[in-house]
Amino acid sequence: MTNTPAFSHYRSGFACVLGRPNAGKSTLTNALVGQKVAITSDRPQTTRHTVRGIVSRPESQLILIDTPGLHRPRTLLGERLNTLVMDTLSEVDVIAFCLPADQKVGPGDRFIASRLAEVGRGRSRTPVVALATKADLVDRERLTAHLLEVAALGEWADIVPVSAVEGYQVDVVADVLVSHLPEGPQLYPDGELTDEPESTMVAELVREAALEGVREELPHSLAVVVEEISLREGRDDDHRLLDVRVTLFVERSSQKAIIIGRGGSRLRAVGTAARTGIEALLGDRVFLDLHVKVAKDWQRDAKQLQRLGF
Repeated sequence: MTNTPAFSHYRSGFACVLGRPNAGKSTLTNALVGQKVAITSDRPQTTRHTVRGIVSRPESQLILIDTPGLHRPRTLLGERLNTLVMDTLSEVDVIAFCLPADQKVGPGDRFIASRLAEVGRGRSRTPVVALATKADLVDRERLTAHLLEVAALGEWADIVPVSAVEGYQVDVVADVLVSHLPEGPQLYPDGELTDEPESTMVAELVREAALEGVREELPHSLAVVVEEISLREGRDDDHRLLDVRVTLFVERSSQKAIIIGRGGSRLRAVGTAARTGIEALLGDRVFLDLHVKVAKDWQRDAKQLQRLGF
């Protein structure tokens, strides 16, 4: 049972965190939740699924939806990810539009702003809060100039500079987003941080580890599928071990070689990095079994996209 304050004083609802690829959306989501619920990378298009992060406060509950980057699609996968984002926008109470302060407002931002202008529900428009992310990476003069660029880009309910890395104004962002939520009851139990299935979180942790330090082409071509998570038999409660079997799919043999590395060195490093996060997530020791397969041009193949969960 949850301890929900009086209905008339409690706010709850959904906020979509939106922006072009590598705008700081996942890092901000994790900072607001206070724990890692979305993978982060310096590579574009890291996020492939919407991830709900739950921010519970005494008088509100904010459910964050971290989306894939909205962009002009070049593949069938890109089209499906954009559709996923637009479907999400039609169902939330407020939108957080991330525009990184260390980069000028560009065509990608204007593309998203034009799509946001179309978003509404009935006669009332969904409020959009513009967030100047990565504010720690620029000086005051550049931040001021960026805020003016953002203000000129569209009509926003609020504009807030924020640094998820430094913790600058993260609480202010939460306050502003909550202010746009409707009055309503608590939607998730206290202490729950995400409703993502464990298998999805495991796949994302493996994908994050695999993307670390790889070439520019690979992030778009990498898909991860969790084949099995099972408790190894014959172990007592003090020596539990989970067998986690995961397949990484790439589009070409050359990409497979990149993931595996010489003598399997890179794949072992991926496993070591991912295992730490997976064990923290699942709360047990893990034997992580990774395999790499080629699914030629899967981003453009409808049947393969369906098999890989898109």
